[in-house]
Amino acid sequence: MDSITIRDFQPSDYEGLSELWLLTNLGNPARGDNLEIIQQSIDLGGKLLVAVNSDGMVIGTSWMTFDGRRIHLHHFGVHPNFQRRGIGKMLTRESLRFVKAKGYQVKLEVHRNNIAAINLYKQFGFQYLGDYDVYIIRDLNSISI
Repeated sequence: MDSITIRDFQPSDYEGLSELWLLTNLGNPARGDNLEIIQQSIDLGGKLLVAVNSDGMVIGTSWMTFDGRRIHLHHFGVHPNFQRRGIGKMLTRESLRFVKAKGYQVKLEVHRNNIAAINLYKQFGFQYLGDYDVYIIRDLNSISI
């Protein structure tokens, strides 16, 4: 089995991270998740963890952004060829170490059909928040005020 390392994101990881996000439907140009935004979120107190294999390939990510009130865990995923090997658990543990050290609540969103992720999150103590729907404006030009 590959040796897996969980470590902080480095700018040189960006290309592999982008490929992983496209493959796992975590990334999309409309989200604006570029290198500048990633670095800005880290500078504002967030963290981006990457799981890399022995070849240095980015095979998992956990991005935690901080809004001054809580930590938002997102872009959490593992390359399909490496799933069901415990990498998600490794990423979750490292993410929660950061959360605990930071001292703020953590929140995440997960698609209701992603049963494997839901089960993983529940295993680590996450609880369903309630009957909330999520809304977003991505195109700021669409705002008419």
